[in-house]
Amino acid sequence: MKKLLGKNKWIQLVGAGALALTLAACGDEETTDQTTDKTEEQATDTLESDTRTLTDAMGNEVVVPTNPERVLASYLEDNLVALGITPVAQWSVNDGASIQGYLQGDLKDVPMIPHDLPFEAVQEYAPDLIIMDSASMVEGGKYEQYSKIAPTYVIGTEVNNDWRDELKRVGEVFGKEAEAQKALEDYDAKAVEAKATIEAESGNPSVAAVWLVGGKFFVVSENLSSGAVMYGDLGLKIPAVVEEISASATGNWSEISLEKLVELDAEHLFLINSDTASGSGALSDALWNSVPAVKAGNVYEFSPDESWLYTGTIANGQIIDNILKSIVK
Repeated sequence: MKKLLGKNKWIQLVGAGALALTLAACGDEETTDQTTDKTEEQATDTLESDTRTLTDAMGNEVVVPTNPERVLASYLEDNLVALGITPVAQWSVNDGASIQGYLQGDLKDVPMIPHDLPFEAVQEYAPDLIIMDSASMVEGGKYEQYSKIAPTYVIGTEVNNDWRDELKRVGEVFGKEAEAQKALEDYDAKAVEAKATIEAESGNPSVAAVWLVGGKFFVVSENLSSGAVMYGDLGLKIPAVVEEISASATGNWSEISLEKLVELDAEHLFLINSDTASGSGALSDALWNSVPAVKAGNVYEFSPDESWLYTGTIANGQIIDNILKSIVK
């Protein structure tokens, strides 16, 4: 009987041991499954946190990196620099003959890319994010081509988008909304202070900006580029000739003849001279010397490396500085 009891107990013990091993194995399997699920969940969360989906001005849903490292944003470099971002390349014309000179303190080590962004050149820089200034830059199937290279986000639908809105949109792309707002507030405060200084020291003079390039003169439009700074932000008086030309202007700068320049009733004239290398022959013309501001000795000459031809918080801030230096004695 004892032997039988011992055998039964042995069988029970073996059964209990087998059950324990089975339960342990099930526990290990369950733990492994839980660990696998957790790892997969963490990987998904990490993937989602590495990207964000944004809708651009054209209605495209663009999956952009949360922290892009190789950004290409032609014609938007002013906004990038204002937000502390260095692009992988900066636009240029004629192999660097024309660049944004006023930004070179921040971009001097950044290589050049042709302003029209050829696909091959874009591929060579291997961007992880492409930001386009306007819809016109991606017409004719270009958007699809750029999107094959990297996520491509279009800022605005107009050729001349509102520069303040551009900065805000660029800020949104990088999650730097607060920095963009701070840059705008700082600029607006600078403009308000400069306006008060000009009014106190010089009243409200009439001014105009004229660009000399290729022997031809161009006057800035009333509401664009440096015109928006002079007449909008600083409230300076708009000459009748500028108002007339701006009414039919299609771009930032409109060609103006010397004969029309003679009618320009501006007390102060800001001359952006791109012809210094060729001798600036047009400035020797008798008609030029008949322009009221020229006769009064109130012409202030700047190189195209200054920011007069551009727009943005940095460009506009430099324009304000140059206006103050010129007309506030």
